Amino acid sequence: MIEPDAPIEVREVALPELEENSALLEVELSEVCGTDVYLQQGRLAGVPYPIIPGHVSVGRLGRIRGQMLDVDGQPFAEGDAVTFLDVHRTCNACWHCLVAKATTRCPHRKVYGITYGLEDGLCGGWAEEIYLKPGTRLIRLDAGGFERFMAGGCGLPTALHAIERAEISLGDTVLVLGSGPVGLSCVILALMRGALKVLCIGAPAARLQAAERLGAATLDIEKHDEQARLRWALEQTNGRGADVTIEATGAPAAVVQAMRYTRDAGRVLIVGQYTNHGEVSFNPHLDLNKKHLDVRGCWGSDFSHFYRGAQIMSDPVRSAAWSSFKLDRYGLEQANEALAAVASGQVVKALIDPHR
Repeated sequence: MIEPDAPIEVREVALPELEENSALLEVELSEVCGTDVYLQQGRLAGVPYPIIPGHVSVGRLGRIRGQMLDVDGQPFAEGDAVTFLDVHRTCNACWHCLVAKATTRCPHRKVYGITYGLEDGLCGGWAEEIYLKPGTRLIRLDAGGFERFMAGGCGLPTALHAIERAEISLGDTVLVLGSGPVGLSCVILALMRGALKVLCIGAPAARLQAAERLGAATLDIEKHDEQARLRWALEQTNGRGADVTIEATGAPAAVVQAMRYTRDAGRVLIVGQYTNHGEVSFNPHLDLNKKHLDVRGCWGSDFSHFYRGAQIMSDPVRSAAWSSFKLDRYGLEQANEALAAVASGQVVKALIDPHR
Protein backbone atom coordinates (compact mmCIF):
# COMPACT_ATOMS: atom_id res chain seq x y z
CA MET A 1 0.00 0.00 0.00
CA ILE A 2 2.05 2.90 -1.37
CA GLU A 3 -0.09 5.77 -0.13
CA PRO A 4 -3.76 6.61 0.54
CA ASP A 5 -6.15 6.36 -2.40
CA ALA A 6 -3.63 4.46 -4.52
CA PRO A 7 -3.99 0.87 -5.80
CA ILE A 8 -2.16 -1.93 -4.01
CA GLU A 9 1.08 -2.94 -5.73
CA VAL A 10 2.77 -6.35 -5.62
CA ARG A 11 6.51 -6.06 -4.97
CA GLU A 12 9.41 -8.35 -4.24
CA VAL A 13 10.93 -7.64 -0.82
CA ALA A 14 14.21 -9.07 0.44
CA LEU A 15 14.12 -11.53 3.33
CA PRO A 16 15.52 -9.99 6.53
CA GLU A 17 18.49 -11.05 8.60
CA LEU A 18 16.89 -12.60 11.66
CA GLU A 19 17.59 -11.03 15.02
CA GLU A 20 18.03 -13.21 18.08
CA ASN A 21 14.70 -14.72 19.21
CA SER A 22 12.84 -13.91 15.99
CA ALA A 23 11.34 -15.98 13.19
CA LEU A 24 9.84 -16.04 9.72
CA LEU A 25 6.20 -17.04 9.42
CA GLU A 26 5.15 -18.76 6.20
CA VAL A 27 1.73 -17.19 5.64
CA GLU A 28 -1.26 -19.38 4.93
CA LEU A 29 -4.01 -16.75 5.24
CA SER A 30 -4.27 -13.07 6.18
CA GLU A 31 -7.43 -11.06 6.73
CA VAL A 32 -8.76 -8.12 4.74
CA CYS A 33 -10.84 -6.10 7.18
CA GLY A 34 -12.44 -2.69 7.59
CA THR A 35 -9.22 -1.32 9.06
CA ASP A 36 -7.46 -2.08 5.78
CA VAL A 37 -10.17 -0.14 3.94
CA TYR A 38 -9.56 2.81 6.27
CA LEU A 39 -5.81 2.49 5.68
CA GLN A 40 -6.30 2.75 1.94
CA GLN A 41 -8.57 5.75 2.44
CA GLY A 42 -5.98 7.45 4.66
CA ARG A 43 -8.31 7.61 7.66
CA LEU A 44 -5.83 6.40 10.31
CA ALA A 45 -3.23 8.69 11.83
CA GLY A 46 0.44 7.81 12.14
CA VAL A 47 0.61 5.25 9.33
CA PRO A 48 4.14 5.11 7.82
CA TYR A 49 3.27 4.55 4.15
CA PRO A 50 4.29 2.55 2.23
CA ILE A 51 3.15 -0.45 4.27
CA ILE A 52 2.46 -4.14 3.79
CA PRO A 53 -1.13 -4.49 5.06
CA GLY A 54 -2.53 -7.47 6.92
CA HIS A 55 -2.55 -7.39 10.71
CA VAL A 56 -4.18 -10.73 11.57
CA SER A 57 -2.59 -13.75 9.91
CA VAL A 58 -1.96 -17.47 10.35
CA GLY A 59 0.73 -19.78 9.08
CA ARG A 60 3.60 -22.09 9.92
CA LEU A 61 6.88 -21.08 11.48
CA GLY A 62 9.70 -21.26 8.98
CA ARG A 63 13.16 -20.38 10.22
CA ILE A 64 13.59 -19.55 13.91
CA ARG A 65 16.71 -17.88 15.28
CA GLY A 66 17.14 -18.36 18.99
CA GLN A 67 14.05 -19.23 20.97
CA MET A 68 10.41 -18.14 20.94
CA LEU A 69 8.18 -19.28 23.81
CA ASP A 70 4.43 -19.63 24.25
CA VAL A 71 2.48 -18.28 27.22
CA ASP A 72 3.21 -21.51 29.13
CA GLY A 73 6.94 -21.14 28.60
CA GLN A 74 7.17 -23.92 26.00
CA PRO A 75 9.38 -23.31 22.96
CA PHE A 76 8.01 -23.18 19.44
CA ALA A 77 9.53 -25.33 16.72
CA GLU A 78 9.89 -24.78 13.01
CA GLY A 79 6.77 -26.06 11.27
CA ASP A 80 4.39 -25.20 14.14
CA ALA A 81 1.00 -23.77 13.16
CA VAL A 82 0.53 -20.37 14.84
CA THR A 83 -1.07 -16.99 14.85
CA PHE A 84 0.35 -13.99 16.67
CA LEU A 85 -0.77 -10.87 18.49
CA ASP A 86 -0.58 -8.10 15.91
CA VAL A 87 0.18 -5.56 18.65
CA HIS A 88 3.90 -5.44 19.39
CA ARG A 89 6.16 -3.56 21.80
CA THR A 90 3.53 -2.94 24.49
CA CYS A 91 5.94 -1.86 27.22
CA ASN A 92 4.23 -3.12 30.41
CA ALA A 93 6.14 -0.36 32.19
CA CYS A 94 4.29 2.92 31.51
CA TRP A 95 1.44 4.57 33.43
CA HIS A 96 -1.23 3.18 31.09
CA CYS A 97 0.11 -0.36 31.36
CA LEU A 98 0.80 -0.46 35.09
CA VAL A 99 -1.61 2.01 36.71
CA ALA A 100 -4.62 2.30 34.39
CA LYS A 101 -4.39 -1.40 33.41
CA ALA A 102 -5.17 -0.33 29.84
CA THR A 103 -2.42 -1.84 27.72
CA THR A 104 -4.28 -1.03 24.50
CA ARG A 105 -3.48 2.64 25.25
CA CYS A 106 0.25 2.05 25.71
CA PRO A 107 1.99 4.85 23.76
CA HIS A 108 4.84 2.53 22.74
CA ARG A 109 2.70 -0.11 21.03
CA LYS A 110 3.20 -0.85 17.34
CA VAL A 111 0.91 -2.90 15.10
CA TYR A 112 1.90 -5.27 12.33
CA GLY A 113 0.32 -4.25 9.03
CA ILE A 114 -0.72 -0.83 10.34
CA THR A 115 2.00 1.16 12.14
CA TYR A 116 4.97 -0.89 10.97
CA GLY A 117 5.98 0.33 7.52
CA LEU A 118 7.90 -1.20 4.64
CA GLU A 119 11.08 0.28 6.11
CA ASP A 120 10.56 -2.00 9.11
CA GLY A 121 10.69 -5.06 6.86
CA LEU A 122 8.22 -7.85 6.12
CA CYS A 123 5.75 -6.74 8.78
CA GLY A 124 2.37 -7.33 7.15
CA GLY A 125 0.35 -10.42 6.34
CA TRP A 126 -0.42 -9.79 2.68
CA ALA A 127 2.80 -11.54 1.77
CA GLU A 128 4.33 -14.97 1.44
CA GLU A 129 6.25 -14.51 4.70
CA ILE A 130 6.16 -12.24 7.75
CA TYR A 131 9.13 -11.28 9.90
CA LEU A 132 8.17 -11.93 13.52
CA LYS A 133 10.30 -9.54 15.53
CA PRO A 134 11.71 -10.39 18.96
CA GLY A 135 9.03 -10.09 21.62
CA THR A 136 6.16 -11.00 19.28
CA ARG A 137 3.55 -13.06 21.15
CA LEU A 138 2.75 -16.28 19.30
CA ILE A 139 -0.27 -18.53 19.92
CA ARG A 140 -0.45 -22.16 18.92
CA LEU A 141 -3.15 -23.34 16.53
CA ASP A 142 -4.40 -26.83 15.80
CA ALA A 143 -2.91 -28.40 12.72
CA GLY A 144 -5.29 -27.58 9.89
CA GLY A 145 -7.13 -25.02 12.00
CA PHE A 146 -6.20 -22.01 9.89
CA GLU A 147 -9.60 -21.42 8.29
CA ARG A 148 -11.43 -22.06 11.55
CA PHE A 149 -9.42 -19.38 13.35
CA MET A 150 -9.69 -16.91 10.49
CA ALA A 151 -13.48 -17.24 10.41
CA GLY A 152 -13.26 -15.23 13.63
CA GLY A 153 -10.20 -13.29 12.54
CA CYS A 154 -9.50 -9.80 13.85
CA GLY A 155 -13.17 -9.20 14.65
CA LEU A 156 -13.16 -11.96 17.26
CA PRO A 157 -10.66 -10.51 19.80
CA THR A 158 -12.17 -7.06 19.28
CA ALA A 159 -15.63 -8.45 19.98
CA LEU A 160 -14.34 -10.37 23.01
CA HIS A 161 -13.04 -7.12 24.44
CA ALA A 162 -16.37 -5.41 23.70
CA ILE A 163 -18.43 -8.15 25.35
CA GLU A 164 -16.12 -8.08 28.35
CA ARG A 165 -16.51 -4.30 28.69
CA ALA A 166 -20.29 -4.50 28.19
CA GLU A 167 -20.69 -6.81 31.21
CA ILE A 168 -23.63 -8.70 29.72
CA SER A 169 -25.69 -10.50 32.36
CA LEU A 170 -27.69 -13.72 32.13
CA GLY A 171 -31.07 -13.00 30.58
CA ASP A 172 -30.12 -9.63 29.05
CA THR A 173 -31.51 -8.39 25.75
CA VAL A 174 -28.57 -7.19 23.68
CA LEU A 175 -28.83 -4.99 20.59
CA VAL A 176 -25.89 -5.01 18.18
CA LEU A 177 -25.64 -2.13 15.72
CA GLY A 178 -23.66 -3.32 12.70
CA SER A 179 -23.52 -6.68 10.95
CA GLY A 180 -19.90 -6.74 9.85
CA PRO A 181 -17.36 -9.22 11.27
CA VAL A 182 -17.15 -7.44 14.66
CA GLY A 183 -20.92 -7.15 14.94
CA LEU A 184 -21.47 -10.79 13.98
CA SER A 185 -18.92 -11.97 16.54
CA CYS A 186 -20.65 -9.77 19.12
CA VAL A 187 -23.93 -11.58 18.35
CA ILE A 188 -22.30 -14.97 18.92
CA LEU A 189 -20.44 -13.95 22.07
CA ALA A 190 -23.45 -12.16 23.59
CA LEU A 191 -25.40 -15.42 23.36
CA MET A 192 -22.42 -17.33 24.70
CA ARG A 193 -22.20 -14.86 27.59
CA GLY A 194 -25.83 -15.53 28.57
CA ALA A 195 -27.99 -13.04 26.66
CA LEU A 196 -31.54 -14.33 26.33
CA LYS A 197 -32.27 -12.30 23.21
CA VAL A 198 -29.99 -10.64 20.65
CA LEU A 199 -31.11 -8.06 18.11
CA CYS A 200 -29.07 -6.79 15.18
CA ILE A 201 -29.60 -3.72 13.01
CA GLY A 202 -27.36 -3.59 9.97
CA ALA A 203 -26.85 -4.20 6.24
CA PRO A 204 -26.48 -5.47 3.57
CA ALA A 205 -28.94 -8.34 3.35
CA ALA A 206 -26.30 -11.11 3.14
CA ARG A 207 -24.72 -10.04 6.40
CA LEU A 208 -28.11 -9.78 8.10
CA GLN A 209 -28.90 -13.29 6.93
CA ALA A 210 -25.67 -14.40 8.61
CA ALA A 211 -26.84 -12.71 11.84
CA GLU A 212 -30.19 -14.49 11.59
CA ARG A 213 -28.48 -17.86 11.22
CA LEU A 214 -26.60 -17.07 14.42
CA GLY A 215 -29.88 -16.53 16.28
CA ALA A 216 -30.43 -12.76 16.12
CA ALA A 217 -33.62 -10.94 15.21
CA THR A 218 -32.64 -8.44 12.51
CA LEU A 219 -33.67 -5.18 10.86
CA ASP A 220 -32.28 -3.81 7.60
CA ILE A 221 -31.00 -0.26 8.08
CA GLU A 222 -31.28 0.35 4.33
CA LYS A 223 -35.05 -0.22 4.40
CA HIS A 224 -35.99 1.58 7.64
CA ASP A 225 -35.39 5.16 8.73
CA GLU A 226 -34.20 6.12 12.21
CA GLN A 227 -37.69 6.47 13.68
CA ALA A 228 -38.72 3.05 12.33
CA ARG A 229 -35.57 1.53 13.81
CA LEU A 230 -36.31 3.07 17.20
CA ARG A 231 -39.88 1.76 17.11
CA TRP A 232 -38.62 -1.70 16.24
CA ALA A 233 -36.09 -1.70 19.08
CA LEU A 234 -38.82 -0.69 21.54
CA GLU A 235 -41.27 -3.27 20.17
CA GLN A 236 -38.66 -5.98 20.64
CA THR A 237 -38.04 -4.99 24.28
CA ASN A 238 -41.52 -4.39 25.75
CA GLY A 239 -41.17 -0.66 25.18
CA ARG A 240 -38.09 -0.27 27.35
CA GLY A 241 -35.11 -0.54 25.01
CA ALA A 242 -32.22 -2.99 25.10
CA ASP A 243 -30.41 -3.79 28.34
CA VAL A 244 -27.11 -3.50 26.45
CA THR A 245 -26.45 -1.90 23.06
CA ILE A 246 -23.15 -2.46 21.26
CA GLU A 247 -22.22 -0.03 18.49
CA ALA A 248 -20.06 -1.78 15.88
CA THR A 249 -20.77 0.28 12.76
CA GLY A 250 -18.14 2.99 12.42
CA ALA A 251 -20.88 5.57 11.74
CA PRO A 252 -20.85 8.45 14.29
CA ALA A 253 -24.66 8.77 14.16
CA ALA A 254 -24.93 5.18 15.42
CA VAL A 255 -23.42 6.25 18.77
CA VAL A 256 -26.38 8.54 19.45
CA GLN A 257 -28.80 5.93 18.16
CA ALA A 258 -27.24 3.38 20.51
CA MET A 259 -28.08 5.60 23.47
CA ARG A 260 -31.66 6.10 22.26
CA TYR A 261 -32.23 2.37 21.66
CA THR A 262 -31.10 1.47 25.21
CA ARG A 263 -33.36 1.27 28.26
CA ASP A 264 -33.06 3.65 31.19
CA ALA A 265 -30.10 2.62 33.39
CA GLY A 266 -28.81 0.38 30.61
CA ARG A 267 -25.34 0.02 29.16
CA VAL A 268 -23.92 1.27 25.85
CA LEU A 269 -20.62 -0.02 24.48
CA ILE A 270 -18.86 1.81 21.63
CA VAL A 271 -16.43 -0.37 19.69
CA GLY A 272 -16.96 0.69 16.07
CA GLN A 273 -15.29 4.11 16.15
CA TYR A 274 -11.79 2.92 15.30
CA THR A 275 -11.10 5.87 13.03
CA ASN A 276 -12.23 9.47 12.82
CA HIS A 277 -15.42 9.69 10.76
CA GLY A 278 -16.36 13.11 12.12
CA GLU A 279 -18.45 14.62 14.87
CA VAL A 280 -22.05 14.05 15.93
CA SER A 281 -24.37 15.95 18.26
CA PHE A 282 -26.71 14.64 20.95
CA ASN A 283 -28.82 15.97 23.79
CA PRO A 284 -26.90 15.39 27.04
CA HIS A 285 -30.09 15.64 29.10
CA LEU A 286 -32.46 13.45 27.05
CA ASP A 287 -30.03 11.01 25.46
CA LEU A 288 -27.64 10.40 28.34
CA ASN A 289 -28.16 11.85 31.81
CA LYS A 290 -31.93 11.51 32.21
CA LYS A 291 -31.62 7.92 30.99
CA HIS A 292 -28.94 7.23 33.64
CA LEU A 293 -26.85 5.40 31.03
CA ASP A 294 -23.49 3.76 31.45
CA VAL A 295 -21.57 4.50 28.22
CA ARG A 296 -18.17 2.90 27.64
CA GLY A 297 -15.59 2.99 24.87
CA CYS A 298 -13.60 -0.05 23.78
CA TRP A 299 -10.30 0.32 21.94
CA GLY A 300 -8.65 -2.62 20.21
CA SER A 301 -7.70 -5.82 22.01
CA ASP A 302 -4.83 -7.26 24.00
CA PHE A 303 -3.11 -10.64 24.27
CA SER A 304 -5.80 -12.06 26.56
CA HIS A 305 -8.46 -11.50 23.88
CA PHE A 306 -6.33 -13.03 21.13
CA TYR A 307 -5.46 -16.00 23.32
CA ARG A 308 -9.02 -16.67 24.43
CA GLY A 309 -10.23 -16.24 20.86
CA ALA A 310 -7.77 -18.89 19.69
CA GLN A 311 -8.92 -21.23 22.45
CA ILE A 312 -12.57 -20.77 21.49
CA MET A 313 -11.83 -21.39 17.82
CA SER A 314 -9.86 -24.55 18.63
CA ASP A 315 -13.00 -26.08 20.19
CA PRO A 316 -15.23 -27.61 17.50
CA VAL A 317 -18.40 -27.02 19.55
CA ARG A 318 -17.68 -23.46 20.70
CA SER A 319 -16.45 -22.39 17.26
CA ALA A 320 -19.37 -23.92 15.34
CA ALA A 321 -21.26 -20.61 14.99
CA TRP A 322 -18.41 -19.01 13.03
CA SER A 323 -18.27 -21.98 10.63
CA SER A 324 -21.37 -20.60 8.90
CA PHE A 325 -19.41 -17.59 7.61
CA LYS A 326 -18.50 -17.69 3.94
CA LEU A 327 -14.77 -17.14 3.55
CA ASP A 328 -13.82 -15.52 0.24
CA ARG A 329 -10.18 -16.05 -0.76
CA TYR A 330 -8.14 -13.70 -2.92
CA GLY A 331 -4.59 -13.98 -4.22
CA LEU A 332 -1.99 -11.25 -3.72
CA GLU A 333 -2.70 -9.95 -7.22
CA GLN A 334 -6.39 -9.61 -6.23
CA ALA A 335 -5.83 -7.43 -3.15
CA ASN A 336 -7.58 -4.42 -4.69
CA GLU A 337 -10.59 -6.58 -5.53
CA ALA A 338 -10.66 -7.87 -1.95
CA LEU A 339 -10.56 -4.36 -0.53
CA ALA A 340 -13.43 -3.26 -2.75
CA ALA A 341 -15.52 -6.26 -1.69
CA VAL A 342 -14.97 -5.50 2.00
CA ALA A 343 -15.65 -1.77 1.54
CA SER A 344 -18.98 -2.49 -0.16
CA GLY A 345 -20.04 -5.19 2.30
CA GLN A 346 -20.32 -7.75 -0.52
CA VAL A 347 -18.49 -10.35 1.57
CA VAL A 348 -18.69 -11.41 5.20
CA LYS A 349 -15.02 -12.31 5.43
CA ALA A 350 -12.24 -11.75 2.87
CA LEU A 351 -8.88 -13.50 3.15
CA ILE A 352 -5.61 -13.08 1.28
CA ASP A 353 -4.16 -16.46 0.29
CA PRO A 354 -0.62 -15.85 -1.00
CA HIS A 355 -0.57 -19.33 -2.58
CA ARG A 356 -3.70 -18.70 -4.67
